[in-house]
Amino acid sequence: MNRDIRAARWARHTAGPLAALLGVTVLLGGCGKLKEEVAAVTAKQTLLDTVPDGSEGPFRFSGKDGTDDVSGSVDPAAKGLELSTAIKDPEHGFTTTIAFRVLGEDIWTKISFTGTEGLTGLPKLPNKWLKLDPAKLTDAESVPKYEGTDPGNAGPLLQAATSVTEAGNGKYSGSIDLTSGEAAKVLEAERMTALGEAAKQVPFTATVDGEHLTSLTLDVPAAGSAKAFQYVVQYRDFGSAPKLAAPAGAQAQNAPALAYELLNG
Repeated sequence: MNRDIRAARWARHTAGPLAALLGVTVLLGGCGKLKEEVAAVTAKQTLLDTVPDGSEGPFRFSGKDGTDDVSGSVDPAAKGLELSTAIKDPEHGFTTTIAFRVLGEDIWTKISFTGTEGLTGLPKLPNKWLKLDPAKLTDAESVPKYEGTDPGNAGPLLQAATSVTEAGNGKYSGSIDLTSGEAAKVLEAERMTALGEAAKQVPFTATVDGEHLTSLTLDVPAAGSAKAFQYVVQYRDFGSAPKLAAPAGAQAQNAPALAYELLNG
């Protein structure tokens, strides 16, 4: 996932060029190379068509990028996004869990600590959804926004695929050029620089359940001092995930100054 957890929405390609290629294949049925090329185009388009576009209703997602694990849900009708991530302090052993809920232009956060036995001096925040004022954030871009229905950036990644093979039973594999277009913004800039030429041929696998993309996994190779890792996006519970609504009553309050200190720090 991007550090700022941005979501991306991507338009589908038209079927015109694909239909033309398929027509040529019928006429030139003996041309093996052309068949392979058309199969690759068809497989790529099939995957792109399964990326969430808002018609699926609310759904859940999870992902990891080698550093952070995130999970949450998307509610297209409400322009809603909820996500949470847990960050463990390697020195003291406690875990900070930060959750955000976004509905249109409104955003709330909930911050909690676990594994704090024997520790003192940790900030104490209400166990409620804390409504944030973007004007009080030193970097408003550091908190999530609702920017579409593809929080894992599967669309721009698959758009940059240079080869796609369909293995049957909803399974796909291929390679992605992470230096191409919007795909170049998915990983951190430092990581992209370290990858060098290897960023142009990153292997991936994907699974599709019916009309929906359920997983996309990139096997990012080791680069410099950074170890190899998997970039993983998972989507599930299409249409059955709970709808998102604004926290109300005792569930919420305006964020205190301490919350801004933590987020701005």
